[in-house]
Amino acid sequence: MTPFTIHAGNVAALPRVNVDTDQIIPKQFLKRVERSGYGPALFYDWRYRADGSPDPAFALNHPRAAGATILLAGANFGCGSSREHAPWALGEYGFRAIIADSFADIFFDNCCQNGIVPVRLTAGEMTELFRRAEASGGPYRLTVDLVNREVRDEEGFRAGFTIDSYRRESLLKGLDEIGRTLQSEAAIVAFERRRAALPAPLAP
Repeated sequence: MTPFTIHAGNVAALPRVNVDTDQIIPKQFLKRVERSGYGPALFYDWRYRADGSPDPAFALNHPRAAGATILLAGANFGCGSSREHAPWALGEYGFRAIIADSFADIFFDNCCQNGIVPVRLTAGEMTELFRRAEASGGPYRLTVDLVNREVRDEEGFRAGFTIDSYRRESLLKGLDEIGRTLQSEAAIVAFERRRAALPAPLAP
């Protein structure tokens, strides 16, 4: 996956609480076996009207959210079923970071495993970010700095965040669990060769 160090991008603001994974990627789109192809179905029931046309009232369809790569979300984002398709859809749409005051635990971990940085800020800090995004009038930009564990904008907003060292290192290096395991590939191969050379155990 793509390493994440410091990312600056436009913001899409979705101040809804308890957004579950079935709203992020509805169940009817879970028929694919690949990790790709989910971006167009992200928030499908909210993004589109019954006739298939984009709903201009939905946050992601607002002109100021065009090209957004950072999502401001409400509390308990990613609750519901543990489907990994949710971060796949968010990532394919273009989001590199999601900022909220709380996330469902499994969704948080799935984001980290797929190169999306989930940032927890306080409720007060989130209220201020939503206010700034609304007041901007046009595109609102933020910088998510994983190196220094900080979120900032160009108007003086700064907020630190915490993330455990294991997940932070994995995101900085662009490594999922398989990638971290493959860092020890030489040692694994050497062990398997030694094991293969051992005499076969005697039959009981």
